Amino acid sequence: MVTLPSRSDRAVREGGAPQRPRFFCVVVFAALILLAAPAGVRAAEDEPAAPKDTCFDCHRHTLSDDASLGFRDDVHRARGLSCAACHGGDPTAEDMPVAMDPAKGFIGVPRRAQIPQLCARCHADGAFMRGYNPSLRTDQLAQYLTSVHGQRLRQGDTRVAVCTDCHSVHGIRPAASPASSVHPLNLPETCGRCHSDAVRMESYKIPTGQAADYRASVHFQTLERGDLAAPSCATCHGNHGAAPPGVASIERVCGTCHVFQEQLFDQSPHKAPWDALGFPSCLTCHGNHRIEPTGDHLIGTGEKSFCVTCHSEGEPGWVAAGKIHTALTGLDAALHRSGEILDRAERAGMEVADAEVVQAGAQEQLIKARVEIHTVTAARIEETVSAGNKLAAQAYQAGEAALAELAFRRKGLALSLIIIALVVLGLWLLIRELEARKPIA
Repeated sequence: MVTLPSRSDRAVREGGAPQRPRFFCVVVFAALILLAAPAGVRAAEDEPAAPKDTCFDCHRHTLSDDASLGFRDDVHRARGLSCAACHGGDPTAEDMPVAMDPAKGFIGVPRRAQIPQLCARCHADGAFMRGYNPSLRTDQLAQYLTSVHGQRLRQGDTRVAVCTDCHSVHGIRPAASPASSVHPLNLPETCGRCHSDAVRMESYKIPTGQAADYRASVHFQTLERGDLAAPSCATCHGNHGAAPPGVASIERVCGTCHVFQEQLFDQSPHKAPWDALGFPSCLTCHGNHRIEPTGDHLIGTGEKSFCVTCHSEGEPGWVAAGKIHTALTGLDAALHRSGEILDRAERAGMEVADAEVVQAGAQEQLIKARVEIHTVTAARIEETVSAGNKLAAQAYQAGEAALAELAFRRKGLALSLIIIALVVLGLWLLIRELEARKPIA
């Protein structure tokens, strides 16, 4: 009987290695999976299970409001707190009556009057809060009780703002998050939900244009450009201890940011009479919510000047305002002239770095003078402006000197080129003459 060679024998004779059957590879792969499976199961069993929360499991399927949707991203849930932390009850119970048993602390939906105390159970407990956010203050309730909102709530007015009106209910985010309702950029909308509601504010006799005015202000425009240090509603009114600044405190509120202006105004002739008349310092000229950009046109005797609101033509205040305006605009014009000539010189390739330092010094004097207008003292402002004018004149002279040197260099270059051209021409003529003298062979 003839035995046929196997496939592996043929492969050896042909010079190749013997090939293993395909099912051998399949068996090895399956064995590896089977060996690895128990380890994977054991690893999964070793991981701690997520806390059971039947409240959330139920409500996320049965409700479409923020109780099920917003709470997914809530800062409390991210820290491991469940529905029961606020609403009470047993989140591990499967049966609804057991989970919502009042004997287990279930309170359901808290009444508005209860909310500040409810939030304070955690947020006023320093030892508890250290386990979650050690940097978070724990005096919010104490501050809230001093606010207009808190005082009215204690008097029985449940229409005033409580914690959930500002921070939302279930979708609470950290204040630093752009998605938070109390983020500086979102505060006008948050505060405006009540304070722009004419019907709601009617009984309190409070105007409702504050949010719209603030959005048109230089403060909000600065905030929109990304400067989160710009004032928002809470900067001036406070957050938990929110209250309207009194006449006597407005200057101190503005002075939190505008320190030098506050100090200079205290030295001004306006300070004492305005205090006696009950005029709010900064607000009298700049307004409150709709703060417009400042400029030299706001002081002087022009139509948009603050000064003409109180002072009539010929009065000492009118005269002083005119002098201040003239001084400021004069230095501004001098800086414009010196800046132009330095720019021309620099574009032409001249070195004007030292002159630009002098120019910057003059610009600083103008800024200083514009701050000193809060003293409303013409002599003091004119002295500062005079120092700026001297520096601006030096910068202008340096620019003139640079352009004069540039002109001299250009003339010298032109003369040099003419001389070089004449020399080249002379050499060419000389060569021609020498060539003409050569004897003809």
